[in-house]
Amino acid sequence: MMDSIIAGVDIGGTHITAALVDVQRRVILNNSLQRVAVNSKDSAANIFTTWCNVIRDCFQSFNMKPAKIGMAMPGPFDYKKGVALLKNQDKFDNLYGINVKVQMASRLQINAGDISIANDAACFLQGEIFHGVAGSNDRVMGLTLGTGLGAARAVNMTSEDADLWCYSFKDGIAEDYLSSRWFMKRFFEYSGRKLENVKELVQLKDTEGCVQAIFKEFGNNLATFIKPFMVAESRNVLILGGSIAKAYDLFIGELEKLLTSENIQVQVRHSVLGESAALMGAASFCQQEHESIQPAFVHKISRG
Repeated sequence: MMDSIIAGVDIGGTHITAALVDVQRRVILNNSLQRVAVNSKDSAANIFTTWCNVIRDCFQSFNMKPAKIGMAMPGPFDYKKGVALLKNQDKFDNLYGINVKVQMASRLQINAGDISIANDAACFLQGEIFHGVAGSNDRVMGLTLGTGLGAARAVNMTSEDADLWCYSFKDGIAEDYLSSRWFMKRFFEYSGRKLENVKELVQLKDTEGCVQAIFKEFGNNLATFIKPFMVAESRNVLILGGSIAKAYDLFIGELEKLLTSENIQVQVRHSVLGESAALMGAASFCQQEHESIQPAFVHKISRG
């Protein structure tokens, strides 16, 4: 059994989540889930210490020493080499140029080859393919909507990074309009007040009239941006995850309305695995890597 256990790790801009995944049974082991806040603007040493402590606790929950680890990481990142290339992203700037695999392996006393690092959006969709709502459909696109915009597509039943965050959109790029900072900016424009995150905005939906309008506008933006990619690649399923997708009910109506009005046949699905999708996907990719099956996306530098 132990040979089939891989730690799935999701690195976010504000947290780390980790759990032990049995890749043979395709389940997360009960009581192994760990979630800890991380200051992404901290020193590299402190960030690595926090990450490694969480991973150790994850394995310790089953009296195991650290072994194989699959990590879902935002980009820009050289995933094959394990080198962080994030810069001016308002997170993890102090990791720039550092080989994350080597640093983590040294602290965890394992081989760097035991660590697999993959794009976070690709891990999300891989999790849904591995054990989620994607099923056996190979015409799937996945989006993670949160502090950034992540996108992935299924190719031969394996997820790869679609790298859509930086595409031109309106007066900027897609991520300017399809991430949490857009919501904060839009609410300030309506009310003159600042909020910390989308969760706070959702809590105001029954008392602030502008909240419904903001989410409706977001649904419109999302449909306008994603429809040409869905059509060009003949994708018929769109899976949404990330923190913003927790407010799915507030924008799904507008999203589906616009797609339907243009006769675009796309099923929009909310991730059933939620935060577990990236954990399952990262573990799945780690398993593939150790079986010498290299998904195409790990060979390029990409941004989640």
